[in-house]
Amino acid sequence: MRQIAVIGSSQATEEEYSVAYKLGKEFAKMGLVVVCGGRTGVMEAVCKGAKEEGGLTVGIMPSYDGHEANSYVDIKINTGLSWNRNPLVVASGDMVVAIGGNYGTLSEIAYALILGKYVIGYKTHKVKGVELIDSVEEIVKRVKNFFGRG
Repeated sequence: MRQIAVIGSSQATEEEYSVAYKLGKEFAKMGLVVVCGGRTGVMEAVCKGAKEEGGLTVGIMPSYDGHEANSYVDIKINTGLSWNRNPLVVASGDMVVAIGGNYGTLSEIAYALILGKYVIGYKTHKVKGVELIDSVEEIVKRVKNFFGRG
């Protein structure tokens, strides 16, 4: 199975939540496993969208017991690493999509680029190596092309 890592703020704006939700639906339709940090905001939205389309979701959790997992996470990987789990989230995806976000997302972007991952961003940090895209449709097109389904 191919996996896509989705990163972004646990306190997403309405727009970020909507974009992540729509992308989750599209990624599930493509048969991609959605990997994220498993919590609220962007992470919840992408998982919710994926679940509604019958997709599989994985949360790389900050705690040892996964108590903070959103209700749309199928598989919890409890790390006990708090923010130090961020490299694991991006390493688990064949590619990475960043939606909005703060410093945690910025650190995940940095790790993804260090690992040589293809990173697409929607209204996120402007960092060399991140392809900024401003529509769900364009993101879906790029993801399909990346996975050879375009």
